[in-house]
Amino acid sequence: MKKMIALLLATAMVGSLAACGSGSSDTTTEPESSTEASTQTDSTDAAEETTGDDTAASGDAIKIGWIVQDMANESQSYSCRIAEEQAAQLGLDFTYYDQAGDAQKATDAISTCIAQGMDAIIINPADPQAVVPALMEAKDAGIVVGLFSSDLSEENQQYRDFFCGTNDTMAGEEAAQAVIDAFPDGCNVVEIGGQSGHDAQVKRHDGFEKGLEGSNITVLDSQNCDAWATEDAMAIMEDFIVKYGDQIDAVFCHWDNGATGVINALQNANMEDVYIVAVDGCAAGYDQVKAGTQAVCIGQSFSNMVAKSLECAQAAVNGESYEEINWIPLDIVTADNVDSLPYPEW
Repeated sequence: MKKMIALLLATAMVGSLAACGSGSSDTTTEPESSTEASTQTDSTDAAEETTGDDTAASGDAIKIGWIVQDMANESQSYSCRIAEEQAAQLGLDFTYYDQAGDAQKATDAISTCIAQGMDAIIINPADPQAVVPALMEAKDAGIVVGLFSSDLSEENQQYRDFFCGTNDTMAGEEAAQAVIDAFPDGCNVVEIGGQSGHDAQVKRHDGFEKGLEGSNITVLDSQNCDAWATEDAMAIMEDFIVKYGDQIDAVFCHWDNGATGVINALQNANMEDVYIVAVDGCAAGYDQVKAGTQAVCIGQSFSNMVAKSLECAQAAVNGESYEEINWIPLDIVTADNVDSLPYPEW
């Protein structure tokens, strides 16, 4: 009897094991089918997203790291937007980084670009001197380095492959010539510089100073701002008004939005007919020329600057020829031609 019971128990255990084995096999098969379906769906989605950009779809797109000086600056945020749009049209893999006017953030962004294996870095440095060590590392890593709008000092230009921007020295010279032409018998002018130490500030000042050489124009005072901020320009102009008053015949402000602050300070002091020249070519500058509150706007084309920068980056990465220094022509905007020129988008 005991043998019969044992035999029955053994038979039951074998049946149970067979059932467990069958269940395990079914469970394993289902996830494999589910995984295959998921992969196919993801591949389809990816193909749909990259349609029209075969280079990007193949993973061979040139990787561009665009390091913005400060997204709070209208010209720089506009340039970044245009760069992103043009990069997409060219099939480039584009990523931007915001320095927010901070040299350390610029250095961190360059380090990130190196770590992410960017093919090219295009940067408008808030502090050109401070980023040199990081750019040296980028060059050592085989990354193409382009400078946008602001260049490195001459002794450090070996650490970049190309520069695209406005000739800021020439912009200063054009500002000086505008003042000379408006006051052939001489006048008193004050200068309000951009962000102190910035490449554009230094070169616009040097150009203005050089352009006035041999003229009978007297520079009463010159002071730079802490940042490219309208309120900084307005505060400096208010100080100049207190100090010099009606002696001021003309003002050279390094940028159009700064000129807005200058205009406000003059209007608050009931000072009319002061001749104002500024650089940039933004909507504010054009509007102020149209309104008659700004005499001359020396305009630079950021859209052309962006196009040339991306063109040079592509050529450099592909081992093709390109120009090391690329000057983008200036527009001298006055009441006589402001309506005939394309209205700026920033």
